[in-house]
Amino acid sequence: MSQAITISHEDILHQVKLSCQISEIVEQIVTRKVIADAAAEAGIKVETEELQKAADSLRLISKLNSAEETRAWLQKNGLSLDDFEELIYNNVISGKLAHHLFADKVEPFFVEHQLDYAGVVMYEVVLDDEDLAMELFYAIQEGEMSFYEVAYQYIQDTELRRKGGYRGIVQRKELKPEISAAVFAATPPQVLKPIVTSKGVHLILVEEIIEPDLDNKLRSQIMSDLFSSWIKQPTEQVEVNVVFDSSKLVAHIEI
Repeated sequence: MSQAITISHEDILHQVKLSCQISEIVEQIVTRKVIADAAAEAGIKVETEELQKAADSLRLISKLNSAEETRAWLQKNGLSLDDFEELIYNNVISGKLAHHLFADKVEPFFVEHQLDYAGVVMYEVVLDDEDLAMELFYAIQEGEMSFYEVAYQYIQDTELRRKGGYRGIVQRKELKPEISAAVFAATPPQVLKPIVTSKGVHLILVEEIIEPDLDNKLRSQIMSDLFSSWIKQPTEQVEVNVVFDSSKLVAHIEI
């Protein structure tokens, strides 16, 4: 027999506290206020057409294909239509502020950090035994085994084993320095001599080195990275003391 359970605002606030998520939520609040203040200072406005376009995009991403599905989603997340509009507004103003602050800084940053955005198409098998890794490396070199046979035999993860250890396109900055140095010095296609790291012994096949190209995707990524670094500065420098008045359900934030 089902039983109705009533959850109050006090219950939600108490659960947030018990979940130890106060600091994350406060950081999000501070971030939102910093963005709002900076956008206002820069005179950045959001047009109705921009809000509509962003709302349509969010509904598409969230697979909300009808008004009924949208209303159900809002109800599930405890959002009113005004809340939804505020959510969209915050997303748009954040993006416009990022463009305002960093659009003209993307290309110089790319030029200075171009090597960080180089990519590699690679396959990888991580082993626990260095002697075994060396044995397999020489077996591949001498044509006794292929890299894919090694991957199929020694990779434990089912999906990764089915892909032959394929890691996809990996950027230089995503790799450990000791691996990055060897990978980007390779002459593809090349199997690298085993590399020892804290995670194990890496047997790597370098299939292709991809030189960085400042396309729209990378431009957006760099702008997002610069904006994220900028927004972290004020939030990291702020010391926040949160005191809850449970009788009023108010969080007093002293900065």
